[in-house]
Amino acid sequence: MRVYIVGTGNMAGGIATRALAGGHTVRLIGTDPAKADVLAKALAERVAGADVEPAVPDAVGSADVVVLAVPFDAARQVVTEYADRLVGKTVVDISNPVDFATFDSLTVPADSSAAQQLAKAAAPGTHVVKAFNTTFAGALVAGEVGGLPLDVFIAGDNEAARNQVAELAASGGLNPVIVGGLRHARELEGIQLLHMALQTRPEGHDWMSALKIVAP
Repeated sequence: MRVYIVGTGNMAGGIATRALAGGHTVRLIGTDPAKADVLAKALAERVAGADVEPAVPDAVGSADVVVLAVPFDAARQVVTEYADRLVGKTVVDISNPVDFATFDSLTVPADSSAAQQLAKAAAPGTHVVKAFNTTFAGALVAGEVGGLPLDVFIAGDNEAARNQVAELAASGGLNPVIVGGLRHARELEGIQLLHMALQTRPEGHDWMSALKIVAP
């Protein structure tokens, strides 16, 4: 796949690492081209044979999957500004609309989610999928926690788009878990709110823990 990642931070680097490990092409888009270039060079050193380069925002029209590895407000700006270029694309929202001052609430209405808000803001025909919001950047780079592959919970209304994100995750050594329609993004954002809040405690796990379903 041609995976275009909007963002140049730690989560962008973590998701790009897994995409490159799966043999996909990665293009990085950032507000600061210099940061995109630095991250691309770091990823090329991290993953042997990586096909990764910086790209300009207008290039998202060439993507198979667009990952919005930016905060919720920035993601909403992207789907609005590049609305026509995202039609027909699988657009992955990884954001968690958390009140970062307190880590005790979400900042979207109780009957909605960041992903659902982005789907409303996007042009018709844009396939918004919630994924990677429950995984931390360091764990994504490693691909596992405690010897177990990371679970990537996936919610979306378009089956083909959900399956595309599941394929992306699996190819990078992760375990995709499709939970259903986009309405379930609310639960994914809520459980990650708790997961994030636990990191702020003295007995926290330094942002290297993971949420996983374990069964016999």
